[in-house]
Amino acid sequence: MSVLTLLLSDFALRKWGPRIEADVPAGSLSFITAEQALATDGPCAADIAFMTREVTGKSSTGNPTPELSGFDTVVRKSPGLKWLQIHPAGAERPIYRELRARGVKVTTASGATAITVAHSTLGAVIALNRRFPLLADAQRRHAWEPRLGERSPRDLKGQCAVIVGLGPIGRNIATLLKMLAMSTIGVRRNAQPVAPCDRTVAYADLPDVLPQADWLILCCPASPLTRGLANAGVFAAMPTGAHFVNVSRGEIAVEKDVIAALASGKLAGAYLDVFEREPLDPASPLWDMPNVLVSPHTASHSLGQNEAIFDIFLDNLARFRSGQALRNDVDSLG
Repeated sequence: MSVLTLLLSDFALRKWGPRIEADVPAGSLSFITAEQALATDGPCAADIAFMTREVTGKSSTGNPTPELSGFDTVVRKSPGLKWLQIHPAGAERPIYRELRARGVKVTTASGATAITVAHSTLGAVIALNRRFPLLADAQRRHAWEPRLGERSPRDLKGQCAVIVGLGPIGRNIATLLKMLAMSTIGVRRNAQPVAPCDRTVAYADLPDVLPQADWLILCCPASPLTRGLANAGVFAAMPTGAHFVNVSRGEIAVEKDVIAALASGKLAGAYLDVFEREPLDPASPLWDMPNVLVSPHTASHSLGQNEAIFDIFLDNLARFRSGQALRNDVDSLG
């Protein structure tokens, strides 16, 4: 194979460059940074690219940072680009569809953050069920408010969680909730059984299981099938006092409907890691709802996350060089 040119950020080159070089035969790989390419007129000679987390940084839907906009510009002026590795588990951004239409392989880091997101979800389920946000609110007010009698939390044992999305994150969430003796219903594109869910249904059959949903947990990718899925009608079909968890994408839930369901008491509480627009508007009522945990799109973050993503990139780099199928190829995932 001829010498490949790898596009990445200046930060990523400094952090990962020596380890990437050590993983390939000497002289088989050269580097170009997005910063260098942006400063140069004309096309970029990149054959492959690695978009790491600091590139996307604090970007959100409709609110890209200069770093992300710059990287996108370079990718678009790389006519020879054959493969792009990205750090998220999902590839919803329009530029990824644009690149795939050009014949560029786009691979995700699906699986790298599955355990961390599942742990965040488990913590949220326990915290909301045990009324930790309400206890914290009482603590701030110096109020002694035992959860006794009708104010006592329900036992988690026997409660039903409807988990929308059964990729690595959804399956890990289901595994952890089963340890709490909860029942789990998975929702995916088809009703083919998926362990460890007790039952699996297709998206079209979601309304049939909502009356059983003590917990509605979103961990699915954004798509025409899922955008706006969690809406007023869905919350109305759930039992009064149910809970809502969103660790997927903000546009999968209709935010005003979430707020209305929480304010009316239809939903007893929510853990929200993603929002329609990020950062969340300081004026949003979600900030001040004592039964809501607002998380700044951080459910997946951990000190080991970047290393797990880097391992996927190295594996795919070896696969690319040897002509093997790439791991987490978006086109292969359908």
